[in-house]
Amino acid sequence: MALRLKELAQKKDLLSGGHRACAGCAGTTVIRQVLLAADVPVVAGCATGCMEVVTTIYPYTAWRIPFIHNAFENVASTISGVEAAYRALRKQGKIDREIKFIAFGGDGGTYDIGIQALSGAMERGHNMLYICYDNEAYMNTGIQRSGATPHGAATSTSPAGKKIPGKREFRKDLTSILAAHDIPYVAQAVPSHWRDLMGKVQKALSIDGPSFINILAPCPRGWRFKENESIEMARLAVETCFWPLFEVERRTWRLTYKPKEKRPITDWIGRQGRFRHLMKEENKHIIEELQANVDYKWEQLLKRCEG
Repeated sequence: MALRLKELAQKKDLLSGGHRACAGCAGTTVIRQVLLAADVPVVAGCATGCMEVVTTIYPYTAWRIPFIHNAFENVASTISGVEAAYRALRKQGKIDREIKFIAFGGDGGTYDIGIQALSGAMERGHNMLYICYDNEAYMNTGIQRSGATPHGAATSTSPAGKKIPGKREFRKDLTSILAAHDIPYVAQAVPSHWRDLMGKVQKALSIDGPSFINILAPCPRGWRFKENESIEMARLAVETCFWPLFEVERRTWRLTYKPKEKRPITDWIGRQGRFRHLMKEENKHIIEELQANVDYKWEQLLKRCEG
């Protein structure tokens, strides 16, 4: 399917309106873009988290496709089983059409609680796409820090104060961890660059085997910015190279977007309340650490993509 905006606008939205997502939530935008990119029937699983909670409050559902709710830790396992059953039924001639399988999980259910199930599903080679919508904390349970929370960010379990200046650790590089599984396709995306995101989804679904896409999903409530700035926050994450856009296709690394001018990390964190304490003089060294980490990761990525 060619990514033409007018044609996409005519497609039926597979995630309905009327859900309970917060104003400005980028997670639902991510799901809508992912499902619009699919041009074959899709079955989705969703780990407990923001997107499951706001889209499936009993007795209602916002999903217009077959949907399975899972615990925090096992959406990859569940979709693995569904995909295996589909292959068996198709082999027996009981199903005669192509169906794709997508697992959705937030960073809590992916980086932390669900990484064992995810790693196992990828290693076994199931023909499925795993989408992580990364809002960088456990948002729906009280904004606790996760393995995806950036260094220095204030959360309810890493509060900025006299004892600690926000989260002490750097975020986990989950995309590289998945690339190290040597699966056919791994990528990073953001909803602000929708052509890039949807093109990557189409590529992932066309590949025979497991694939993984990590998608940054800015959260106004947890990041503390205005509700109408979610897409701008995603764009700034890319322009500062905090969240580079790239893909790893059969071990080949490729940059899919390179900023014309790499902006300083302060252009991104300065717009978010969770980093407000870093603007104090005694915490300026944390900004320097963040910038140094972004610079190192960016140079490392450029070398991988050039190699």
